[in-house]
Amino acid sequence: MNHRDSNIDFEPFESVLWAPSVHIHTILPSFSKPPAVPTKRIEIETPDDDFLEIDLLHTQTEKPIVALFHGLEGSSERPYIRNLMYHLRQEGYSSVALNFRGCGSRMNNQPRMYHSGETSDYATFFKWISKTFPNNEIYAVGFSLGANALVKSLGEEGAQHWVSKAVTVSPPYSLKDGSVAMNTGFNKIYQKRFIRTLAAKTQLKKKQFPDFPIFTGSTMYDFDDQVTAPLHGFKNADDYYAKSSSGQFYEYVKKPLLIIHSKEDTICPLEFAPHCVLKSNPHIETLFTEKGGHVGFLSSKPHWLNRSIIKWLKA
Repeated sequence: MNHRDSNIDFEPFESVLWAPSVHIHTILPSFSKPPAVPTKRIEIETPDDDFLEIDLLHTQTEKPIVALFHGLEGSSERPYIRNLMYHLRQEGYSSVALNFRGCGSRMNNQPRMYHSGETSDYATFFKWISKTFPNNEIYAVGFSLGANALVKSLGEEGAQHWVSKAVTVSPPYSLKDGSVAMNTGFNKIYQKRFIRTLAAKTQLKKKQFPDFPIFTGSTMYDFDDQVTAPLHGFKNADDYYAKSSSGQFYEYVKKPLLIIHSKEDTICPLEFAPHCVLKSNPHIETLFTEKGGHVGFLSSKPHWLNRSIIKWLKA
């Protein structure tokens, strides 16, 4: 276990014996059935005449409300989001999970979708929470792509950010390096799944908007080059990656941030993290595990990830 000395005594991560592989940790949790949580689906308007679908679980307490952000092609109904909502509720915390554009129950109205550097929708979301729950502090937890944009948002707003504490789980630090890694070895299996759902969405968008970019590739890099970049005002994939990667924003983070990451993660490799910056920024604490997967940590005592997140939020 590797983290900065602090007054938080984090429980070491101990992998279940039957999960020796990073891919088992990554894949199996997504097939688990999370406990039912009493959420309310709400639509909030965006400044560009679109909408965001959010799921609210309100505990009616004065405790902080926790904003949750899912990963690439996920949603507020992913097991890691639902499980965390359940455990937060047990501790008396309200939570509200954002569905990125096109990831909720229906396709969004505008041509634009979502991407790793999209922080204007985060601002809309945080402002809605502040206005709706003026007496509650805001905490935030982001997973994978959602973690990348959360760090970018924290860096952009600095000390003025709406949240008073945050956690990121398995964030990508260099989108370009991550995109290259996605096209190697077993990662191609994950890439194929992402590409399948993204390609299906571009088909739906094409029906909505005849001049929507056409996707003809087979890799995440191709998708970002042909669709993500032109759709969201970037020159190409490299320009999008350069401007959106979380790595360059950690030095500007001014709110307490915990990063949880497995050293074995193949989707968002920890080797690309700006380790010097993470060590030198007094607001950042890291919890790097020897074992585990991407957003998946099958622990011998279940729910290690959520216990660690909640311990940090409560500290």
